[in-house]
Amino acid sequence: MVAQISPADHGYVLLGTVTRPHGIKGELKVRSFAAQPGNLGKYRRLFLAADEHSPKIECTSAQARVSGHTVILRLKECSTRERAEELVGHQLWLAMEDLPALAEDEYYLHSLLEKDVRTVEGRFLGRAEDILSGSGQDILVVRREQQECLIPVVRAFIRSIEATVVILDLPEGLLDIND
Repeated sequence: MVAQISPADHGYVLLGTVTRPHGIKGELKVRSFAAQPGNLGKYRRLFLAADEHSPKIECTSAQARVSGHTVILRLKECSTRERAEELVGHQLWLAMEDLPALAEDEYYLHSLLEKDVRTVEGRFLGRAEDILSGSGQDILVVRREQQECLIPVVRAFIRSIEATVVILDLPEGLLDIND
């Protein structure tokens, strides 16, 4: 299963998508985009929206548990199966201000997006547009005009993440596989 990581949407980070109801008490099955889906349980204030352009509705997380590759989420504002069915397909967001602080050598995947990507030698690779996450390595999708470059998201490759640019130190030959 491959999921795309969406960039921060004006102060929010996309955590996942509601896939279906779970049980009869309003619990939701959520496909999480987080590296550690169990972390959804740490956030008390979450936001639901039909899509990235719709208004976000604040909700209170009451409980979250991981079941296989999904998260079973109970919200205080959703107590019936009927209400849970209405929320299928909705996106689950977190306010960026609610993200935990990171150590100096850590970063959030969404912080790579919507930035120019350059090598340490100064070569412009394109603009970071998506991150593909699956069962293996996360992949940074960099686009330049009609070309697409796929680069594994490996800490050793990331030299710096600045306000408008990501600087990568890539091993020789890595970019050749994209030709």
